[in-house]
Amino acid sequence: MARGLPKKIKLRGVDKVVAVSSAKGGVGKSTVAVNLALSLAMQQKRVGILDTDIFGPSIPKLLNLSGGEPNVTESNKLLPLSNYGVKAMSIGFLLPNEESPVVWRGLMVMKALQQLLHDVEWDGLDVLVLDLPPGTGDVQLTITQQIVVDGAVIVSTPQDIALIDAIKGINMFKKVDVPVLGMVQNMSVFVCPNCNHETHIFGSDGVQREAERLETEVLGSIPLHPRICSLSDAGMPVVVAEPDTANAKAYKNIADKVLQKLGI
Repeated sequence: MARGLPKKIKLRGVDKVVAVSSAKGGVGKSTVAVNLALSLAMQQKRVGILDTDIFGPSIPKLLNLSGGEPNVTESNKLLPLSNYGVKAMSIGFLLPNEESPVVWRGLMVMKALQQLLHDVEWDGLDVLVLDLPPGTGDVQLTITQQIVVDGAVIVSTPQDIALIDAIKGINMFKKVDVPVLGMVQNMSVFVCPNCNHETHIFGSDGVQREAERLETEVLGSIPLHPRICSLSDAGMPVVVAEPDTANAKAYKNIADKVLQKLGI
């Protein structure tokens, strides 16, 4: 407030807010965010997920909610859609179809973000997961300066080119006083389905190395597996479709650590 910034407020009807960020596109952040939210819901928590990526919303596809349209309450609040026990809101629900582009300038983007942040009736959540867009710009600053974010999860592949941006994301959260809960190493290893040979396509220890340097924790590693990809494309995330597999358990272990760090 001394710098003229607005006072952060808690979102109405939400206990804890967790931001999932990568600061870079194409590293599987949205897939991690959705499977994290579903894993938290499997722990008997009331969970929602907010897709804050205005230009490239992924949540409708991942949760098989494409084509859905939210209702509006008498007080002009948007009612989230729901699937697999998780409530969801996305700008994608307000577009004609999933191929419709959002061709907006910054002012319109900020107006839409304000509506998603403050005009959704969550009706009592233990955890709201924010799926952040790539970068460290207007959207990220608006969210972290306006609302209380209880922690951030940083997603990256082990590759240096992805880690460069992930580190920028960590430093951004530190600047805005958001605790970094830890890092997730996505696409960590490919296991050949024929011979079980392990190949570290994007490197083997990049996230672990940077986490140690930045004094943060690695919450877990997710393998590069075709089932995670195909099930996500089908709108059936792996923790729902194949809950007893090693792939699903990797996400559930991350969810356990997030709950511990949030103290709930």
